[in-house]
Amino acid sequence: MRIAYQGEPGAFGEAAARLFEPRWEPVAFRTFDDVFEGVERGPVHYGIVPIENSVGGSIHRNYDLLVAHHVPIVGEVELPVVHELLAPPGATIDGLRRVYSHPQALAQCERFLGTLKGVEIVATYNTAGSAKQVAEEGHADAAAIASARAGELYGLVRLASGIQDYDDNVTRFLVIGRRPLARGVPDKTTIVFSLANEPGALFKALSAFALRGIDLTKLESRPLPGQPWQYLFYADVGAARDDLACGRALAQLAESAPTLRTLGSYPRWRAAESR
Repeated sequence: MRIAYQGEPGAFGEAAARLFEPRWEPVAFRTFDDVFEGVERGPVHYGIVPIENSVGGSIHRNYDLLVAHHVPIVGEVELPVVHELLAPPGATIDGLRRVYSHPQALAQCERFLGTLKGVEIVATYNTAGSAKQVAEEGHADAAAIASARAGELYGLVRLASGIQDYDDNVTRFLVIGRRPLARGVPDKTTIVFSLANEPGALFKALSAFALRGIDLTKLESRPLPGQPWQYLFYADVGAARDDLACGRALAQLAESAPTLRTLGSYPRWRAAESR
């Protein structure tokens, strides 16, 4: 099996893919759009994309892509993220003038970056891609924030380790694929729905789950394209789609929601990790 991730070898997406299934072959794609298209069109069997970080928050682009593509969520994985400050051999922290990394990584290391005076912070498309760029250019005044594995792959030295703002820095990834996985019993469902813009609409929608004792572990809103000030609501439901109570809750929600779509029903990571 081949699983797509965004970035370069050494990216956290690659690490998440290996954590989810060490026997699969990770395949690098440049953008998240490419990952979804690769799974949808068939060059790869599955894809893995970050959806939220415990410090930096949601990755909004991937919420939008879940709606734009008809590739269901089939699993998830939670990856502890440790950031390293990496530079070419001979570089020093005092000599740095530029630091490159993905915007999420930069957000997760704000306090450390605040201690670097006179250093330009440059956002890039990928953490490992930043490490690769710094290695190829070889400037002693440039560094990247990336994984330890990226440093090893591209021959960089570690100037500082564990520079993320919080030790419990975890990124949750979703696994997408055209076919379900035969591992674990689904106990989590991700849905997306729209609502009429009227008083109490969201309260009524969520009450369908509250009245049945079903936990909502995540709620996210995103703008509805082409309809200013209208929104799509994404929710993670702590139950399987085929669970009787969940099915009835979704049926009740459908009565008031102009649109409702199930994006996937899958084992949550704690269940999956005990397989």
